Amino acid sequence: MSEPVILVATMVAKPGQEELIEKTLTAALPAVHAEPGCLLYALHRKADTTGEFVMIEKWASREALGAHMKGAAMRETGIALAQALAGPPDMVFLDALPAGDRDAGAV
Repeated sequence: MSEPVILVATMVAKPGQEELIEKTLTAALPAVHAEPGCLLYALHRKADTTGEFVMIEKWASREALGAHMKGAAMRETGIALAQALAGPPDMVFLDALPAGDRDAGAV
């Protein structure tokens, strides 16, 4: 059985595009949550900013993440945000080092 995949994706809006990005990402959430292997897909905004968005993701496997990246929701989101982002998303993959309580010690 493969290990879950944790991804943190940070996106920065071009000035004036903050609302478009928030609405687009928020609209995609239900479709992504319904994708096979989606364990967590949670949108955040960096505190004290209006244009820095952080998506915290947990996928059941690399295969599930790969399917998500090629899926309709990401294709549509990518098209909608292509001109609104200051650059490509910064994607950081994490390896869990669980400790202590099983539920509280890892994402």
